[in-house]
Amino acid sequence: MATPVSTPTAPSTLQPWQVLAAGVCALLLTVGLARFAYTPLLPVMQDQAGLSAAAGGWLASWNYAGYMAGCWVATQLHAPRWRFAAYRLCLVAGVVGTAGMGLTQSLLLWGVLRFIAGVAAVGGMLLGSGMVLAWLVAHGRRPELGIHFIGLGLGLAVSGVAAMLMAGHLDWAQQWLALGGLTVLLAVPAWHWMPAPAARPADAAPTAPPPAPTAPRGSLLLPAAYFCAGVGYVISATFLVAIIVRQPGMAGGGNLTWVVVGLAAAPAVLWWDRLARRAGDVRALLAAYAVQIVSFLLPLAVDGLAAALVGAVLYGATFIGIVGLTLAYVGRHEPANPARAMARLTLSYGAGQILAPALAGQIAQRTGSYQGALWLAAAVMLIGMGLLLALDRQQQRLARLQPA
Repeated sequence: MATPVSTPTAPSTLQPWQVLAAGVCALLLTVGLARFAYTPLLPVMQDQAGLSAAAGGWLASWNYAGYMAGCWVATQLHAPRWRFAAYRLCLVAGVVGTAGMGLTQSLLLWGVLRFIAGVAAVGGMLLGSGMVLAWLVAHGRRPELGIHFIGLGLGLAVSGVAAMLMAGHLDWAQQWLALGGLTVLLAVPAWHWMPAPAARPADAAPTAPPPAPTAPRGSLLLPAAYFCAGVGYVISATFLVAIIVRQPGMAGGGNLTWVVVGLAAAPAVLWWDRLARRAGDVRALLAAYAVQIVSFLLPLAVDGLAAALVGAVLYGATFIGIVGLTLAYVGRHEPANPARAMARLTLSYGAGQILAPALAGQIAQRTGSYQGALWLAAAVMLIGMGLLLALDRQQQRLARLQPA
């Protein structure tokens, strides 16, 4: 995609709907399509391009390795202009990482493109989220990312619907190219309407101090719990469609299930935001972890499309809640550079995403089933709940020590 030569729209001239639309389109492009179109297209690549279950797992791991690399780079970006430049570079990478998949059958090049797509996801997930959150704070709006993260759920739904519409009409390569064309369209508002983060003027009025710490400084409980969420989330995110289509009588339900995941995810962060206001961030996260475990176990306990669709609703509604709550929580505690705080925590989430797909793919290759991978996801999420319970107790002890 050619780099536009126009300057960014001045933040003062942007309307709230434009900023939110830029964030939504960035997530649609860099995460929903560049990163996760791979899930509904994995079965057709296995059928038409000879991709094995193990190779599919390794390609997913390369994708998450790219995401990890991008997260690390984001932690090093202090200057606002560099964060903004990196965001726009991620938009370009999202287009390349999507369309390029249809231009080769080399496993090595697929791995490179999956890595590039993983890097691209940082643009919508962290850099874009941070700029949207900073803009909301600067303009006196509630510092929550519910509307922004609608783009993630819509991206999953769009990729699933597109896969359903293209099935039987386009081969696997043409499907990737078609989705690449869609990313180009999404890049236009994502590029022009995202406000460039500005350095704070020296004579600016003081802002409210960041929230008081709600966990001991240096606590590893939240990063460890988020690592567990990364493991649980990525197993379904990578293999859900392949799991469904390989069940007897379910060949046509895979892409439908993925669409349901996206439709359930799109509005869910708004609901989790409301729950967090009443119960607190950590307790809302505990609820989300528990429901996601049910989403993994339901298809194992009950056969049929109905159980798969209910599991998809629960999974879509919870993974997006876990991500949205966690990133908004840490971003609020570092308002000067929320993307950096988000990126530091996401390194632990990404570590789980690198390890889990390759391990799940090997389990499927050896056993001929993805059931073991779902059991693994449920067990790791249960460990994550234990870590969140410990964090909740730490928060309560810290609250008792705060002056009245």
